[in-house]
Order: sequence, then structure tokens, then C-alpha cells
Amino acid sequence: MKSYDHEQLAQLIGMLAPAPQGWVQAAQELPAARRGLDQLVAKAQADADFRAAVVADLERALEAEGVEPQPRVVEELRRLLAND
Repeated sequence: MKSYDHEQLAQLIGMLAPAPQGWVQAAQELPAARRGLDQLVAKAQADADFRAAVVADLERALEAEGVEPQPRVVEELRRLLAND
């Protein structure tokens, strides 16, 4: 395996095409979405009434936390709440 120093790696990385705008946007939005999900799950674990409301309408709960209720996110949240 060939060994590269920092300057060679920087040069090679600089030659790459820029990341697609959608990837950049997703990477920027992901930390906030993850915090929103974590807060929602923590609150649902601590408050049975809130949990029942979240489970009854996951999409609305996600929107209230500023997270787009994409099918994959909804299913993951459903799985997290079902396992507690």
C-alpha cells in the first residue's frame, strides 16, 4: 500500500469534484434533525401522555420539532418508541 503525506493527500482531495448540493444541504441539516429526534424521544420516554400523543400522530410530532416527517424517519421513530 502506498503511503501519502499530508500535502499529497490535500492535493488529491483538491482534485475531486465538489459534493452535490443535496449532499451538502443534508449534511448541514442532519445535526439539527438528530437533536430534534433525540429530544422528542427523551420527552416521550419521560412523559406517558406526551408519548401517547406522539405515537398517535408521529408526522405532526416531527413537524413540531422541525424535522421533516420522511417515511424512514417516521419508521425509525416508531421503532424507537416501540422498544421502550
